[in-house]
Amino acid sequence: MSGRKVTLTIDRLVLRGVDPLDQRALADGLRTELARVLSDTARRDGFGPSRRTPMLQLGRMPMEPGLVGTKNFGGSLGRAIVKGGKP
Repeated sequence: MSGRKVTLTIDRLVLRGVDPLDQRALADGLRTELARVLSDTARRDGFGPSRRTPMLQLGRMPMEPGLVGTKNFGGSLGRAIVKGGKP
């Protein structure tokens, strides 16, 4: 199934409790991790048929302070989204 197209649209990312200065680092970490995971063709082949998920609630996730902690959190968030979005 190589060559499958993956489209992920995040209409709104709500970042309650995240300092406005850290929000860009979090978004960068999220974007980087999603690109890494979704570009892995072996992993994509296990996703199954196309589907829409109107909202994905992941629950509480720990975040270390500072830009590095925030960027790492974005990566963790990306992995959680991929796991939560699988059928």
